[in-house]
Parts: sequence; structure tokens; C-alpha cells
Amino acid sequence: MARGKVQMKRIENPVHRQVTFCKRRAGLLKKAKELSVLCDAEIGLFIFSAHGKHYELATKGSMQGLIERYLKSTKGVEVAEEAKDTQALDPKEEINMLKNEIDVLQKGLSYMYGGGAGTMTLDELHSLEKYLEIWMYQIRSAKMDIMFQEIQLLKNKEGILEAANKYLQDKIDEQYTVTNMTQNLTDFQCPLTVQNEIFQF
Repeated sequence: MARGKVQMKRIENPVHRQVTFCKRRAGLLKKAKELSVLCDAEIGLFIFSAHGKHYELATKGSMQGLIERYLKSTKGVEVAEEAKDTQALDPKEEINMLKNEIDVLQKGLSYMYGGGAGTMTLDELHSLEKYLEIWMYQIRSAKMDIMFQEIQLLKNKEGILEAANKYLQDKIDEQYTVTNMTQNLTDFQCPLTVQNEIFQF
């Protein structure tokens, strides 16, 4: 039987959405591994679920090594390299470079807030774009660190609550068995008086 075309929209049923996520995630990871083996490619893959759980795959080496290689190959690293180059400059040249950077950033801020529309040159816009890419990367990494810390705290709280729940459940079970035993003892009747007929003369 032929499979119908899947509509590309969000699955409303949360159970179906989770099942589809698990199946497609496994398929995506499998395809990435196959591509790495067949074509001798280095592949790094991040997946974040809707609940914040993260999955990653680094086919060769570590994910950190792949990220560093990616950053070196993109334009975002050029600004850091320019900052290293400015350290070798004369103090006067370094001051001029810093003044230019401050001017570009101030123009960029006014441009982003709508104050100086159309006043930036193409080079200034390119340098502002580089700064924004670096800032976005730093913000995202800081946000991910905070999210991982919050997830760890929630896991610790979950462990504490589970232990407290188990302790309370044991106390309830213990109290229930004690009350059952006392109730059984009170229900059991044993005569304490001796019949008078036996001892009559």
C-alpha cells in the first residue's frame, strides 16, 4: 500500500508528535552516520526536543572539535582575528581602530533602533553583522548553559521528591499494617473467665 504525502505542519496530538519525533530523529541520526561512512565526511548534528532534551552526534572526533572547525571556517572568527592583529599595532593606531569600532557600533545601535536609517555604509553593515553573529553565538551558549543548569536542578529536585515520596509511602504502609494487626487482635475473642459448672461440687 502506498504511503500518502505527509503535510508539513505541526502535529497537534502530543503523543503522535512525540512518536514522530523519536522515529525521525533515529532516521536522521542513521542517515548522518551512513553519510559519514560512505563519503568519509565529518558530521556534527544537534537536535533539541520540544521538552529541551538535547541529542548530538559527532561522527569523527568530538563535537567541540567540530564546532571550533566550523567557527574557523565562518566569518564570525574574522573579528576575533582582527582583534589579535590590533594587539601588534602601535598604541595610536590601536586607539584609532577602537574609535572606529565604537563609531560603527554606535551607528549600528542607532540603525537598529530606527534612528539613523540609511546612514551606514556597506562595510559598516558587514562589520556590524559580524559583531551580531558573535554576540548571538555568545548569547546562545550562555542560554544553553543556564538551561542545562536548570535541568540539572530540576532533576535533583525530582530525586529529592521521589525519595520523600518513598519515605512517606513506607510510613503509610507501616501504619496500615499496625492498625490491621491491632484490629485483628481486638476482633479475636478469647474468654478470660472459667465456666462455673466445671468447679461445682
